[in-house]
Order: sequence, then structure tokens, then C-alpha cells
Amino acid sequence: MKQVQVGHIKIGDKNPLILIAGPCVIESESMCLDTAKKLKDLTSKLKIPFIFKSSFDKANRLSLNSYRGPGLKKGLDILNKVKQKIKAPVLSDIHCREEIKEAKKVLDIIQIPAFLCRQTDIVVAAAKTGKALNIKKGQFLAPWDILHIIRKAESTGNKNIIISERGTSFGYNNLVSDLRSLGIMRAFGYPVIFDATHSIQLPGAKGGSSGGQREFVSGLSRAAVAFGCEGLFLEVHPYPDKALCDAGNMIDLKELEKLLKQVIRIQAAI
Repeated sequence: MKQVQVGHIKIGDKNPLILIAGPCVIESESMCLDTAKKLKDLTSKLKIPFIFKSSFDKANRLSLNSYRGPGLKKGLDILNKVKQKIKAPVLSDIHCREEIKEAKKVLDIIQIPAFLCRQTDIVVAAAKTGKALNIKKGQFLAPWDILHIIRKAESTGNKNIIISERGTSFGYNNLVSDLRSLGIMRAFGYPVIFDATHSIQLPGAKGGSSGGQREFVSGLSRAAVAFGCEGLFLEVHPYPDKALCDAGNMIDLKELEKLLKQVIRIQAAI
């Protein structure tokens, strides 16, 4: 398996399990910095490589009235403060090619959202930056389909690629996790991350917004690590029920330590 380097963090090729975590969307600078610091302190204590994630703009919300975030300029400024003050690499998603020029100046990992993973121009433009890419497998794709998207990114010469599994559409307003996809996608030679919090999302289940079943996050995380993956992607929030976006599937920051200790033991056992 290829090893992807993000700052001082090595992903894949028998390196330790990594954690990509943070709130779904940037709600405020203070909340972002406080959450990032708590996550960094926790992961440092547990010796887990940590990458902070949060979106500056959730451009793919179902409803026009949904909270989207502070936008490109302000959002990147906040993420840069996290990067400088907390000393953690940062990840965020882009939704159009025009955002890439500014995003690449701050982000350590550029994320291709699941809904946009088939958009050739976005994937190629992001890959041309030379930055590490986290490509979310669309919930409408079979795991073997992701190879075509990997080839698009590789066509630029960029092989700093991570693939994320985030569940598969299962009828209306529901997702299901098929852990065989982790093995199928890992066979393509790149690190695979399991996005446990989006895998239990209920898209559009609340009418104009998504619901979620966060009670299943821990179980699926444990199962994914036991099956084999290079890291977990978890959206966490100090008060998830009050979150402005994806409240139903984010987990409570206070519950994270217990889960991380469990997956560390599982990885050691296998």
C-alpha cells in the first residue's frame, strides 16, 4: 500500500490508525479553536495522529435555509488559525474549481465531497495542486467504481490520495455500511478511511435536512477497524444536539475518548 504523507503524519503502509475529526461545519472561530485544542490534547495523550476537519461552506445542503458556514475567505482564515495555534494539519471540502486557488494555500488535505466525486474537472484540478486528496466515495457508487476516480487524480502525477467510505444509499433517506468495500478499495493501493458519522446519516429524513443514528457510530467504527482501514473520520461537537449542521449524526466530544481507546485496542489485537 502507498504511504501518504500529510505534514509529519504518515497514512497507510502499516502506520498507526489516524483520526480525522472536527465539527461538520465552522460555526464560530472560538468553537473551532476550542474543539480543535481538545481533540489535539486527547489524541496526543492517546498517541493517535490527528487531522482537524471542518467545512467553510456546506454547499450541498438540501434546503436553501440550511446553515452553510462562514464562507471561503473567513472559513479558511479560521482553519489557518487552527493550523498555526493548535499545530494540527487541516482538511476541508471544496465544491467548485474556483475555490481551489485559495483553499490550497491553507489546507493540508483537499476533500472531494461524495456528491462531487464523479466531477472530473474538480478532481483533476484539485489533484494538480499536489496536495493530498481525500476522495469521498459517493453513496451512489459501488466500491470498485472508485478506481476510475483514482485514475483521474493519478493522471496529474499526484499519488497523495486517500479514499473515504461513507455508506451506500439504501432506499430513500437511509444508508447502509457494507464493510466489504473497505477491502475492495484498499486493494487499489491507497489508504482507506472509514467515515463512521456520515455512514449513519439519514439523508433528508427530516424533510429539509438530514437526520442520523449516532448510537451506531461506535459499533461501526469498531467493526471497520477490525475489518481493516487506515483511519476513522468522525464529526464531533461539544453539544451535538445544538449543532447547526448534521446534528443527528455527530457524536459528543465527551464520548470520543472511550471510543478511541476501544479502536486502539482492536487495532493492536489484529
